[in-house]
Amino acid sequence: MKFTRHSLKGQDTAELDIHTLIVAGWTGRDHAALMHHVHELEAIGVPAPSSMPVFYRNAAGNITQATRIEVLGPDTSGEVEPVIVAFDDGLWLGVGSDHTDRKAETQGIALSKQLCLKPLSTTLWRFDEIADAWDQMKLRSFATIDGKRERYQDGMLAAMRHPSDLIARYGKDLKPGTAMFCGTLGAIGGIRPAARFDMELEDPKSGRTLSHAYEISALPVVS
Repeated sequence: MKFTRHSLKGQDTAELDIHTLIVAGWTGRDHAALMHHVHELEAIGVPAPSSMPVFYRNAAGNITQATRIEVLGPDTSGEVEPVIVAFDDGLWLGVGSDHTDRKAETQGIALSKQLCLKPLSTTLWRFDEIADAWDQMKLRSFATIDGKRERYQDGMLAAMRHPSDLIARYGKDLKPGTAMFCGTLGAIGGIRPAARFDMELEDPKSGRTLSHAYEISALPVVS
């Protein structure tokens, strides 16, 4: 994968073979907000997790920088997430979507996450340069449903565990070639499918925004 990386030293282009994909779930700091997401998923038949946070392993081939993905059936949806990407020269921050098959999620969360591609931005920021500003950063997404662009998620990263905390709980350093999705926010109005998903991670202090968007093409389910 090819990335444009921004740091205080300037901008460069770097390629990385991502061989390990970790999707961290249930990463909220606020218990009430976390339980809101639990109940949100229970409403569509998804059981509560056995622990919080939890770390799901996905096939690294699921990561994509494409602007269009194909899914099976109408029961999938995106979730905007900050994403930590490990290079030889340290950790970098991007924005991605933990696109998930909601129908399969009622059978098993790990299965549902494995079934969908995980879109990731082509632009990254050096993580150690913005780590102290984590709580002030804003995460949001927009879903295009029936031709209308709707605000789907919107909140502060202060609601989520800091990546250093997540990595410590994971139990080992992230080796170069590892990507960790760091959790998401509850959906405004409930989880629902869309034809397009736009995501943003904003650093108000610097005025910079990471963004990525992708179209979703639902393939027919034939029995």
